Amino acid sequence: MLISVEGVTKVFSRNTAVDNMTFAVDRPCMIGIIGRSGAGKSTFLRMMNRLTDATAGRLLFEGRDVLALKGADKRAWQSECAMIFQQFNLVPRMDVVSNVLHGLLNRRGTLATMFNLWPTADIHRAIDILDRLGIAEQAPKRAEALSGGQQQRVAIARALMQDPKVILADEPIASLDPMNAQVVMDALRRIHEEDGRTVIANLHTLDTARRYCDRVIGMRAGRIVFDGTPDLLTTQAAREIYGADDSFSEAATSTSIDTLEANAPAESAFAQRMLAD
Repeated sequence: MLISVEGVTKVFSRNTAVDNMTFAVDRPCMIGIIGRSGAGKSTFLRMMNRLTDATAGRLLFEGRDVLALKGADKRAWQSECAMIFQQFNLVPRMDVVSNVLHGLLNRRGTLATMFNLWPTADIHRAIDILDRLGIAEQAPKRAEALSGGQQQRVAIARALMQDPKVILADEPIASLDPMNAQVVMDALRRIHEEDGRTVIANLHTLDTARRYCDRVIGMRAGRIVFDGTPDLLTTQAAREIYGADDSFSEAATSTSIDTLEANAPAESAFAQRMLAD
């Protein structure tokens, strides 16, 4: 088994953010986790990457419980399990290629990274990754000079610099316009297909999950309420995931350019209520 999540739980004070989460992954694939804000999606990814400790449960990757790792073993796992964030987490005033090279921080000496001293081979590899993502010409620019979609691709390049086995993407398109959202999701899908890496992405939208993911997990109030292939993600299943009634409109969750242009004001208002914390 590649990944085995066994009763993973996270409790903050009196609030259970993730409640007995259990599922298994037998091969590399692209998984979308969907649900309204506060469902526990981000907390789960942060536990998997060890940015947050779990309260209970086990999370095995290739038979090793990554939730029990400490010290150097924990840092090594974080290199194998790269994280991409909604807000990119780049150094704005640093050039793009240096931001990508920061994916190697766990593997290079502190002094070298402080003075931005990198082996030529690492620099060439960083530029090759940027080229693969269609933004090699941005390498010498400051990260803050790039568009949001370009910055997110730099963040993806930084993750690839780690040569990870798993890529976790926490709402990678939530702050992007539909066109840039498509570019970023296309990139993540290609990385899965071409490299054979497992990609787990937290998403808000049903159309994105159906289009890009091999498997969809729906969360509500910290628990898994749906786990299946995209074709099983019916309107009724979506209502259960989002806790919605018959007024639920799938168009309200869409990132499709055509659908967004056609949305009525009522659907936009529904989306705001559904995605509210």
